[in-house]
Amino acid sequence: MAVGVGVPVEMTKRLADRLLNGEVPLIREALMAEALRLLPDEAPLGGVETALVAVDSLIGLGPVERLLRDPEVTDVLVNGPDDVWIERNGRLSRTEVRFRGAEDIRAAIERVIAPLGLRIDHASPAVDARLPDGSRLHAAIPPIAVDGPIMAVRRFTPAVADLDALVARGGASSEEAGLLRQAVVDRRSIVVSGGTGSGKTTLLNVLSREISSGERIVTVEDAAELRLEGHVVRLETRSANSEGIGQVTMRDLLRHALRLRPDRIVVGEVRGPEALDMIQAMSTGHDGSLSTVHANSPSEALWRLETLAMSGDHRAAEITVRRQLRAGVDLIVHMERRDGTRRVCGIEEVS
Repeated sequence: MAVGVGVPVEMTKRLADRLLNGEVPLIREALMAEALRLLPDEAPLGGVETALVAVDSLIGLGPVERLLRDPEVTDVLVNGPDDVWIERNGRLSRTEVRFRGAEDIRAAIERVIAPLGLRIDHASPAVDARLPDGSRLHAAIPPIAVDGPIMAVRRFTPAVADLDALVARGGASSEEAGLLRQAVVDRRSIVVSGGTGSGKTTLLNVLSREISSGERIVTVEDAAELRLEGHVVRLETRSANSEGIGQVTMRDLLRHALRLRPDRIVVGEVRGPEALDMIQAMSTGHDGSLSTVHANSPSEALWRLETLAMSGDHRAAEITVRRQLRAGVDLIVHMERRDGTRRVCGIEEVS
């Protein structure tokens, strides 16, 4: 059943307006207490659900906050005020959750990105942000979003505990798990490939837990999603501020990582010319490093890494990149999502 179904819309709106125009701070606990105090006037027969919906419309991401509290929901997709979808157990379904209008979607986006020092406006009509709970938000507004404000939230969900748990969930066979465990112990450099939502980050977390506790790991991510244990140093990119300064790129972070005395470097995802820095690190003494890349197959992953490595301003010779790639990367592990299950679909040696 969709969250909020059966709650009187007008009653909720009136309650939200009273809360907004009152003197109670916009903090969930304070708003809920005030909403429950006002409820006798609004809903003589009670209605905690009405209070919840009213409070959710004023803070965070608005009506979809309640969807995000469902532990089985992995993605929330807002295509418009009356078009909200979720992914649960690998399957998309439309919900009955509604925003009052396009302006409410935009207001929700602005509420959560403002504390992060980010903005969204006509000059900068898209934003990518990591929320305090680790979830990832991407949003866009006109002119690039043709039909009005849209957003997609990928929730941070607890990673699979270890390779044994991955096997138990059908994410890998016992033989694959054994091969991967030994590869990490042997300090073989591994790249995990796959499409969006195929389980690349989950596998990266699982593989990282096989690293000895005595090794120093430096993680480099566009948005910090990895949850590693042990001697871990985490680095995260930063977007430019409203004046267009202060940006810290993946290439910047990789260079910092090399100076932090890492035993292994874990790159959350390679998307650009930082691929060259990662390949060079893997082939010049930082064996046993890990990363992910978007690709449809292991062979395409190699081609994509090669292309990305040559996409920067300081282009290396194609033959040089190819040799370093094959010297630095030992294994490509390919992940796919089929019928809601994310699993290892191939492990290939790089030669």
